[in-house]
Amino acid sequence: ERVNGILKTELLLHRPTDLKQAEQMVREAVLIYNQERPHLSLKYKTPDAVHRALG
Repeated sequence: ERVNGILKTELLLHRPTDLKQAEQMVREAVLIYNQERPHLSLKYKTPDAVHRALG
C-alpha cells in the first residue's frame, strides 16, 4: 500500500509518456520504499537494513 502512496503522491505528479517511463517510475518507488524510507514498524530502519541484519 505504501508503494502505491509513493506513486500517487510523489512520482505521478507528471503523467508518464510511455510504458517504459511508467515502469521506471514504479522501480523508483520500490527503491525509495525499500532503501530510503525508514519505517515506524521497523524502529525507523529501512526494510533493506532489517533484511541485511537478519542475513
